[in-house]
Amino acid sequence: MDNIVYRTISAKETDHLDIRPQGSKQAEAFVNAFLKHSFPRLRAERIHSRLNKKAVILEHFLKKHKKAKRKAKCLSAKERRELRIFELKPEQQRYELFLPLHELWKEYIRDLCNGLKPDIQTQIIQTKLLKADFHGAIVTVVKSKCPSYVGATGIILQEMKHIFKIITKENKLKVIPKQNSVFSVEIDGFVSYIYGSKFQLRSSERSAKKFKGKGSIDL
Repeated sequence: MDNIVYRTISAKETDHLDIRPQGSKQAEAFVNAFLKHSFPRLRAERIHSRLNKKAVILEHFLKKHKKAKRKAKCLSAKERRELRIFELKPEQQRYELFLPLHELWKEYIRDLCNGLKPDIQTQIIQTKLLKADFHGAIVTVVKSKCPSYVGATGIILQEMKHIFKIITKENKLKVIPKQNSVFSVEIDGFVSYIYGSKFQLRSSERSAKKFKGKGSIDL
């Protein structure tokens, strides 16, 4: 048996299906009416010329795809060092320029510790200071395995994982390693001690770290 894909419907079948096949003139009239309705502003000659040249897509609009915004690429640590972003120029290495930063840091700590009231528990203040940002704090090296660091006092300009970079009253920029050093921080009569060997974290990492109390800590 032959496979028939297309064939003309016979009159007997159209009567059975209750349909009437259109002739060529009726089909042409339907197409012209449809095109006139779809293109009300175009003349018939223009419509026929367009149909002879290319295919026409009726009532189809292409959606404009939004271009994905590229995220700004952050500089790597090596690139920051090469560009010397964090290096201060000699004329900027003046202690008095950073005193306003220290005043802002003191206000920040007071808000963090709810005013540093005399009746507040020391352990609560110590816990909050462990997670605080120390940029702008005045620190003093009270102990160190390197004697030349002991007594150094200054405002912290930059804290890295292993060092504090401070500016002293003598307008000297010093790099103090945290390892084997103990620092003191004083604010409103409250003195806190930082054991650098246990403090070798970036300030952003400290805020999420859980510190455990220990009985004794040696250099």
